[in-house]
Amino acid sequence: MKKIISKIVAVCLCILVMQPAVAQSSGEKIRLLIVDGQNNHGNWPQTTQLMKGYLEETGLFDVDIATTPPEGGDMQIFKPVFNNYKGVVLNYNGDAWPKETNDAFEAFVRNGGGVVSVHAADNAFPEWREYNKMIGLGGWGNRSEKNGPYVYYNQDGKIVRDSSPGIGGSHGKFHAFKIVTRNKKHPITKGLPLTWMHNKDELYDRLRGPAENMDILATAYSAKDQNGTGRDEPVMMVIRYGKGRIFHTTLGHANESQQCVGFITFFQRGAEWVTTGKVTQKKPADFPGEDKISVRR
Repeated sequence: MKKIISKIVAVCLCILVMQPAVAQSSGEKIRLLIVDGQNNHGNWPQTTQLMKGYLEETGLFDVDIATTPPEGGDMQIFKPVFNNYKGVVLNYNGDAWPKETNDAFEAFVRNGGGVVSVHAADNAFPEWREYNKMIGLGGWGNRSEKNGPYVYYNQDGKIVRDSSPGIGGSHGKFHAFKIVTRNKKHPITKGLPLTWMHNKDELYDRLRGPAENMDILATAYSAKDQNGTGRDEPVMMVIRYGKGRIFHTTLGHANESQQCVGFITFFQRGAEWVTTGKVTQKKPADFPGEDKISVRR
């Protein structure tokens, strides 16, 4: 009997010892990687640091940075281990990566890795077919009808896929504009206002691409008096690529654009969704109003 009691006590002690370890494991932070190093936006070192800070302040993420060689450098040495992370944030627009790195990135996303594409990252890699599937829509880099249709909302609130010939990617003046939610049931948008004012930014328009497995979360009206298209253009999208989830925001041109609380909120929520499939973050008290900008300096 004493031996049996001793064994029971030993098992109970073992369970008690193991419990803190289980709790600690469940509270581990999500590992994210920001890729930067080249960009036609010279403020990329500042926006990388802004985004790193935004992610870490949630308490959900540990963030590393992988910086490529400068333009014209030896890109063969750029081989981050994507599989060490749950998600990758793209703040990059520059020279092509080595094929080995491209293949590793494709496999990472296809097998369930998350991606957040920010602003000019959708200008990158026009010839990389799988990358363009991941981002859904892109611009510049000599993109044209060969890369896929224009995608936008018409005046009746319906999605248009326009395959007519023309450039891929443009924008009007740097200005503040209103964001309109198109899918209010998605975890990223759920519980947030249907319309809100975004601080001064480039409003990308005439984007085109494969647009496969893509859901438009929000649009903004590209006004003709701001040298825009006169159409409601997609500014935030989610895309599925294999088992991977992608959140694509065209917002975030200047530092002040990324200091908009709307940008911050969607960026943080998008990063959580691509890595976990859900969003636990609440709407911040200082979220922008329908006609009021909100900025964190």
